[in-house]
Amino acid sequence: MVRILKAEAEGTLAEAIAVLKSGGLVAYPSDTVYGLGAAASDERAVARVFTVKGRLPEKALPLLLADVEDMPPLCAEVSPIAKLLADRFWPGPLTLVLRRSPSFHSPALGGGASVALRVPDHLLLRQLIRALGEPITGTSANRSGRPSCRTAREVQRHLRDAVDLIIDGGPSRIGQESTVVDITGDTPMIVRTGALRREEIERALGREVGV
Repeated sequence: MVRILKAEAEGTLAEAIAVLKSGGLVAYPSDTVYGLGAAASDERAVARVFTVKGRLPEKALPLLLADVEDMPPLCAEVSPIAKLLADRFWPGPLTLVLRRSPSFHSPALGGGASVALRVPDHLLLRQLIRALGEPITGTSANRSGRPSCRTAREVQRHLRDAVDLIIDGGPSRIGQESTVVDITGDTPMIVRTGALRREEIERALGREVGV
């Protein structure tokens, strides 16, 4: 049976880091919904994420960062729009799709030229990523096409032994997935409506966004 550790328990963070470093999968709490994490550089672990979710490997996975400052090495440029949105909404429920840096590679990206990034508003999760020393996959901890999980018990019920560790941080505060905005083109485009409203994004940018 999959292990479930309380987020506040002593040793939980160290155990989660050890699991990720050894190629395992960790289901974790976040500000939005529970996520399914693998180290972004670990090819076999990321392949397991695709398998667990029943997701095609060409369909890229988003990545979570510990801090806004972690973004530049992963993307080709931090445009004024990217900086504005990151400064305004990170940490928080906004995922930004940017052009990938030629020097950054991860099996989570499905061979594509873009990378989807988010800094979650969840202290333990950010501590985990920072201590691991690299991004983790930021996809929701559920089978593709099924509702997202908002509690550790829901993750356990849906994924069972497909993951190596579940961190129980209580119910997700927001309970809805992040809003995804593609800023690789001239006009920012909302590719998934989530917890962050379109009006808030447009107010921050001072312009309309596409949908």
